[in-house]
Amino acid sequence: MTQALPQEKAPLSPSRLSRQSSSTMRIREKAATIRKSFQRPKFWVTGFGWCLAACAGAANTIAFKCWMLYASHVTGSTSNMAFRLEGYQQGEYGSESLKEACSLVFSFLAGAYACGVLIDKNQVHFMGKAFYGLALVLNSALLITAAFVPGRLVPACFVSAACGLQNAMCTSHFGAIIRTTHVTGTVTDIGSTMGRISMIYLRKACRCAPLNDIDRAEIGVDARKLAVLAGLWSFYLIGGLIGIYMENVIPGPRALLVPAFVTGSVGLFYMACRRLLKNYIKKLEQDRFTADLQEAQQALAHMGSRLHDLEAGEDKLVVELDAEMGHMIEALHEVEADFDNVYGESGREFARQGSKCSRASSTATSGV
Repeated sequence: MTQALPQEKAPLSPSRLSRQSSSTMRIREKAATIRKSFQRPKFWVTGFGWCLAACAGAANTIAFKCWMLYASHVTGSTSNMAFRLEGYQQGEYGSESLKEACSLVFSFLAGAYACGVLIDKNQVHFMGKAFYGLALVLNSALLITAAFVPGRLVPACFVSAACGLQNAMCTSHFGAIIRTTHVTGTVTDIGSTMGRISMIYLRKACRCAPLNDIDRAEIGVDARKLAVLAGLWSFYLIGGLIGIYMENVIPGPRALLVPAFVTGSVGLFYMACRRLLKNYIKKLEQDRFTADLQEAQQALAHMGSRLHDLEAGEDKLVVELDAEMGHMIEALHEVEADFDNVYGESGREFARQGSKCSRASSTATSGV
């Protein structure tokens, strides 16, 4: 009785190899686009946002302990306006209660308006047209004024204006992900981001399938967002605790001098060392760009040698070549982001040419 010999797996045809290679490249390009959709703020930007969140948390708790008013809660103040309007019509509240709610909302709006006047760019811009230092000094001046102005509503309005100025300065330049004076949106983003990550793992577990490049890219982006958001919430809480203890040590509104000192010091430092700070940060971006460019060049050289081997008839190198192409595309996207940070519009145009070269290379690979 003869035993059937195991049949060797027939090699894939060149056309099928080409289709698989094209599909893999499309997936990796989409994954690279997803990774590029969220660039985590630089460490110094994140640390700056966390510091401001702590200052806002301290100012808000001090305002509540001193005047029983939350300075940064525009949502609550707006709802309070509705209650006061209804109570005013029913004769339950006087006009003073309605004036209190309206004043807090208007003060926050006035602070955000002042930020728009001082800083008219929607991105970090270190030249003289963007008065970041002046905005921080003005924030500190508003808190100092609130610490010494007598009364209850007027000093709370000064704190609310400082919160509006600070929140507008951060959200307009670092994106809506960084809110430093309230955490409602922050907690919302934390919950939705965790839900997206959980759903990806649950979907793959139900299908008993491994994560692909797109799934890993989405999880990586959401994980970077979570790191920023969790830090903001934590520092806001820490700032609130500091504010409570500061008010116990320095009774009354004078405790506002602590967050005022922090924001004022940062503003004055920026105004005094703006040029030095600008050159230092630009040097960091240039060093990063140089490293990413070298990595892209190495990936291109290595891919060229792989293409030479593939042309020699070694079809088994297709998978390895796909991996090299994915690495090269990611490196070129990093170069594009670095060009955008360092050289602005001219760098963006040059980087787009680099992306076209990567797409042309992937097309050539698919045809091999």
